[in-house]
Amino acid sequence: MRPVVLVALPLPLSGEKGPLVVDRITHSSWRGFWEKGGWWRALLAVVVYFVIYQFVPLLFAPLFPRVDASDAAATVWLYYVIPIAFGAVVLFVFAWSVGWLRELFGPQPIRGRGWMWLAVAIVLLFNVLHFAGVDYAAAGAGVVIAWLVAGLFIGVAEEVLTRGIVVNLLRKAGHREITVAVISAAFFAALHSGNLLTGQALLPTLIQLVYTFSFGILMYLSLRVTGNLIWPILLHATTDPSIFLLTSYPTAGAVTSVANLGNPVVTISGVVLLIFIRGQIARREDTRFEPATA
Repeated sequence: MRPVVLVALPLPLSGEKGPLVVDRITHSSWRGFWEKGGWWRALLAVVVYFVIYQFVPLLFAPLFPRVDASDAAATVWLYYVIPIAFGAVVLFVFAWSVGWLRELFGPQPIRGRGWMWLAVAIVLLFNVLHFAGVDYAAAGAGVVIAWLVAGLFIGVAEEVLTRGIVVNLLRKAGHREITVAVISAAFFAALHSGNLLTGQALLPTLIQLVYTFSFGILMYLSLRVTGNLIWPILLHATTDPSIFLLTSYPTAGAVTSVANLGNPVVTISGVVLLIFIRGQIARREDTRFEPATA
């Protein structure tokens, strides 16, 4: 992110409002608000995204009046791809509006440690095993393609939000990295509580929240050790479709049996590796920014 030089502008005459001055003040106030960071601003961003994700299907459902609940591919497109893609667009517009695109997708401001590669290896290993255990003939090309596209948008939206925007806001507030990891993972897990609204029982939802918290820790470690947000996005993008496809269309055999160990291994690994997280980024005191001028 490039800090911007303050520029003196001529004041409007006769008490008139200066449109350019007002626009600069408005832009600076919006950006300055988010530049201060903090957990509650991060929570605000998560809540807004959550509301968008939950209600977008209601907006688009009238466009697909003939979608049959038994049509797995159409259901994925309507209830996963469309709302998450819409949410991803909103997140990118937000990041652009505050000038964070380069900041989110540039090199990480704090280095990772060698042991953090365990997070990448664990997630990647089980994603490969999950895909290897899928009965693709039973699933059909339509369902597989729908889930792969859904996975890509899930990876982009949820990682940009939680490992991008949320992590950035927490770091701007000067939190230690272990706090950044815990809060970002907790917010990520909380997003999945919305499954209660779709009829999922309480106990499976609680188990899912524990798993997603640990998965969030592994994604944070992947962000640290790879040094760029694009890699946890890709890891996450292969996780959801591999799990959903294996759950719905498993093959019989040893590969599937080992692949089914993925959730408990991820859960335990996230909790254990969390203990070793260290580091802190110094908070910047000057948060005044305005548009650059030529």
